[in-house]
Amino acid sequence: MDYLTLATPDDWHLHLRDGDALAAVLPDTARQFARAIVMPNLKPPVTTVQAASEYRARILAARPPGCAFEPLMTLYLTERTTPQTISQARESGFVHALKYYPAGATTNSEFGVADIWRCLPSLEAMAELGLPLLVHGEVTDPAVDVFDRERVFLEGTATRLLERLPALKVVLEHITTREAVAFVRRGPPTLAATITAHHLLLNRNALFQGGLRPHHYCLPVLKREAHRQALLEAIASGGSRFFLGTDSAPHARHTKETDCGCAGAYTAHTALELYAEAFDEVGALARLEGFASWHGADFYGLPRNSGRVALRRQAVEVPALLDYGADALVPLRAGGKVAWRLETTAPAAPGGC
Repeated sequence: MDYLTLATPDDWHLHLRDGDALAAVLPDTARQFARAIVMPNLKPPVTTVQAASEYRARILAARPPGCAFEPLMTLYLTERTTPQTISQARESGFVHALKYYPAGATTNSEFGVADIWRCLPSLEAMAELGLPLLVHGEVTDPAVDVFDRERVFLEGTATRLLERLPALKVVLEHITTREAVAFVRRGPPTLAATITAHHLLLNRNALFQGGLRPHHYCLPVLKREAHRQALLEAIASGGSRFFLGTDSAPHARHTKETDCGCAGAYTAHTALELYAEAFDEVGALARLEGFASWHGADFYGLPRNSGRVALRRQAVEVPALLDYGADALVPLRAGGKVAWRLETTAPAAPGGC
């Protein structure tokens, strides 16, 4: 299969940042995706419906002319989040989930949750109102090996959470291990997971090939090849509770190439092309549409997109650097090639260019 079309996809886990950085990266996503779940880990974090509304307005203002891209907003869960905030979020019509960051787990997570059970009243309200909880599924205990943090989280917090709140919709974001794949499969219909392109394409050897590779450093970190193979098997199976979430996370080049570099891979520039490579690797290109375009919308209870995009098998060079406001941004596969070319992009707004 050298040419394929699919319903316009959505990105169910995206970092857009703010200000000049937002203006720099948004066109990459808007070119490919109709909608995206936008992460709330700004500084300060997006913890209120009012802040989400204001952030949404800035995203809409940064869209390219005629662009129909729709940001799906989230709130940053804290131990001070109230059931009243949950009600306001549901009533808003534009807040679609809350994000749970264990304190200290990743970028701008110092505002996160130290004890999730202090959030129980809000979680109960979310379960009652059908508002999903998006989970960065790692423990932050320094005694736990960094490669085991996802597994330990699943065995502890995640298991107890599903038992305590069986009606709560939960998305395990950016899963990286065979244990996570198995956890989702044996879980209830209210449990789903996103998978990134970089975790599908890279194992932890990529961090050290030819030297230390800071642009391959992300959280959760890349895992062993056996875990990558489990993720590939999950997408090849066509399971409806696995769907696309790039976790595309832009950082200025100098903040990655330093003695304490930021975690994150910027994949939005060639997101669909990278996913096509992963599906092609396991002979499952026919499954890409469900993963990219249907499963996430169905889980969130949103309509499927009616437009279409197209990909052609053709090698395309990836720029070594991209503009990032006053800084430079290094995309995944920088200076190399992707095996697919995006030919037909996300539909423009009616009457737009």
